[in-house]
Amino acid sequence: MSKLLELAGDPNATLHRVPVVLPVALDQSYDYLLGEEGPVEPGTFVLVPFGPQVRIGVVWDEPVGLQKPVALNKLKALAGRVDVPKLPIDSMRFAEWICKYTLSPLGMVVRMMMGARSAFEPEKVKFGVQIVPDAQLPARMTPTRQKAIEIAGDGLIRAKSELAKAAGCTTGVVDGLVQAGVLVDVAIPERTYPQPRPDHKTVEFSDDQEVAVHALRASIDSKAFSVTLLDGVTGSGKTEVYYEAVAAALEQGRQVLIMLPEIALTSQFMGRFEARFGCSPVEWHSALGSAERGRIWKAVGSGKARCVVGARSGLFLPYTDLGLVVIDEEHDGGFKQDDRVNYQARDMAVVRASLGKFPIVLASATPSIESHVNARTGRYRHVVLPGRFSGVELPEVSAIDMRNDPPEQGCWLSPKLVNAIKDTLEQERQSLLFLNRRGYAPLTLCRSCGHRIECPQCSAWLVEHRFRRRLNCHHCGFSLPLPEKCPKCGEQDSLVACGPGVERISEEVTERFPESRTVILSSDLIPGLTEMREIIAKIEAGEADIIIGTQIVAKGHHFPDLATVGIVDGDLGLVGNADPRAGERSFQLMHQVTGRAGRAMVRGRGFVQTHQADHPVMQAIVNGDRDAFVEYEIRQRQIGFLPPYGRLAGLVISARDKELAELFARDVVRHAPQSEKISVLGPAEAPLAVVRGRHRWRLLVKAPREIDMQSYLREWLSQIPAIKGDIRLNVDVDPYNFL
Repeated sequence: MSKLLELAGDPNATLHRVPVVLPVALDQSYDYLLGEEGPVEPGTFVLVPFGPQVRIGVVWDEPVGLQKPVALNKLKALAGRVDVPKLPIDSMRFAEWICKYTLSPLGMVVRMMMGARSAFEPEKVKFGVQIVPDAQLPARMTPTRQKAIEIAGDGLIRAKSELAKAAGCTTGVVDGLVQAGVLVDVAIPERTYPQPRPDHKTVEFSDDQEVAVHALRASIDSKAFSVTLLDGVTGSGKTEVYYEAVAAALEQGRQVLIMLPEIALTSQFMGRFEARFGCSPVEWHSALGSAERGRIWKAVGSGKARCVVGARSGLFLPYTDLGLVVIDEEHDGGFKQDDRVNYQARDMAVVRASLGKFPIVLASATPSIESHVNARTGRYRHVVLPGRFSGVELPEVSAIDMRNDPPEQGCWLSPKLVNAIKDTLEQERQSLLFLNRRGYAPLTLCRSCGHRIECPQCSAWLVEHRFRRRLNCHHCGFSLPLPEKCPKCGEQDSLVACGPGVERISEEVTERFPESRTVILSSDLIPGLTEMREIIAKIEAGEADIIIGTQIVAKGHHFPDLATVGIVDGDLGLVGNADPRAGERSFQLMHQVTGRAGRAMVRGRGFVQTHQADHPVMQAIVNGDRDAFVEYEIRQRQIGFLPPYGRLAGLVISARDKELAELFARDVVRHAPQSEKISVLGPAEAPLAVVRGRHRWRLLVKAPREIDMQSYLREWLSQIPAIKGDIRLNVDVDPYNFL
């Protein structure tokens, strides 16, 4: 206490006061006194007393939020520093920008930037074993001992379990060799990440690709902020083109981030990267173990990781010198996060590039309408690759009108599509059937009483997963064994599956083509990342005849033998959907899926089963006229003042008590500030009215593009009653989910 009193009388007392932001749901910093270790730089991670706990926070360069003045002698001192790389100033400005734009507490954004918990924990030294040179072999030699010694003979350090697995023995055998003095326990050195070599491989490009490469390299050479939309048809070689931008940034000694919507599925991407740069990039995604995430976080913060390929959370790593961001499949909805901090990673990446004053590349065969408009108005540079690198034409796509060419009773594939698959099998090529619906059937009902089995926690039907003999809710995870009788009337064997999922399509395919090798690509049927990549590798190697998949199959895979693609239900994304982007999403998904066909040798074929053959989306897909669809969609957005010609924000009020949620939602509307230009629609019960036992009410705020939506929302939120008890209010600026 005496030291604090001394500081209180110091005329330079403010020099001893440091603002610290904690990774909690608070929108302010807290002042602390410097500890015995002396001054700390902004971005330093520190230990601070916070209530009864000691927590990790980050020193900010300026106080944040509204704070009550606190006398110096009442402040607590920093408890210590955390020995990790600092949070760069650019990351701090980025966190503040996201906080202001999304109306999220700054502490929650900082929490995302500290997304590798193990990075802040003391490192655990791991031990392995290594061969002792010229060691005398033990008197008793067995085949397993001999095998282990042969493998260890290369002198590498291996974990005991790794050596035992390679030698086909138990760890007890390895321990015996250590006791005999043949092996010795040694610390496993910290993993290092190889450095990509920009000059590892020289690539030959087509004339169109050469023009694109020149444009991207010029953007890197400018060392200034710019956004380039790399717009190329499926199979046009967009990846190889933007690799040249990556090479140019690496040549300048800068770090690079490549963001993909489904990083866990892109084993092919990793192989192509290694072929171009001589090593694999650093992967960042949710399938990584905690310790590996911590190592990568530190490697990025220290500058040792030069190129990161990651999911959307990779945007929040502590890059020391980021010089390029690439967003592949920039149109993909997987870049939108709807949990805690609601953000669109593509748009936030553009902001990050602007703050860091470096270029960003957005790549897609079906760019978002927002990116199209930005390219047309000159905000983005537009680089186009009009043809496939292989020279093969884009697939010929046909609509199968299910009103005129229906499937047989009890089946889901039309005769025309079945015949196309048969022809493809005879040519010894692959077929792909796409249905964006997991499981066996989306609905189970009783044919005796009509009862439909729904989730007890959500207003959604339970989906039958016949392979696992369970009914699952895809919203909350609730699951129960497949009942043998109706839970309402008790009738035995009365439950029937309604509608198809990929498992049901697989059943039909197996019945029709029993000799064919069939593979299902669905996230719920494949246990992990390793197994998923093994299956994709088998398909790529031609070890499957018919692939049946959900939207996983639309994620940029290259299957050389794939000749025929069939979309089982082309209307699925267009029916009963209040989402203003429904048409755009359906077009993008069908275009991407059909674009998997015929990428290598011969022209592919695509078939879309539909009951709406005259719909503008179907016409655009069949005619291969993307420009016509884009024009149509832009006109619809302009007429409705929808993004990018207007602004939207969604407010969702939820509570376990339905009446309480509705009353609070109506109270929120009553406090909305009056505005001639801003409309507040609702409250209305959400289309998905109950999720995890919580009743949901939605409000939609609509405004012209030039309106400061955030200021309006802040004023509104400051006037609503204090949120108490079970009520939750979620604000989503630029919503993508309208359920």
